[in-house]
Amino acid sequence: MGEIMQTLGRSMQVITITHLPQIASKGQAHYLVYKEDTAEATVTGIRQLNEEERVREVARMLSGATLTEASLANARELLKFC
Repeated sequence: MGEIMQTLGRSMQVITITHLPQIASKGQAHYLVYKEDTAEATVTGIRQLNEEERVREVARMLSGATLTEASLANARELLKFC
């Protein structure tokens, strides 16, 4: 599915929301949607990730909150093919 979406992205804009690292690693740009809670309100934001943040986010998708050398290496490998 990730490769199909990557092919589509060559000729049109494709926006995907996913928790799957195999899909997330295929994009040309990676945005992180986050939520911040304060005493007054909950605010949702979005920001584009740089290359190292992108590696760490894909690694987090692979291994959860605790990043390992294996998950970081796997994330770099996934991102290398996009």
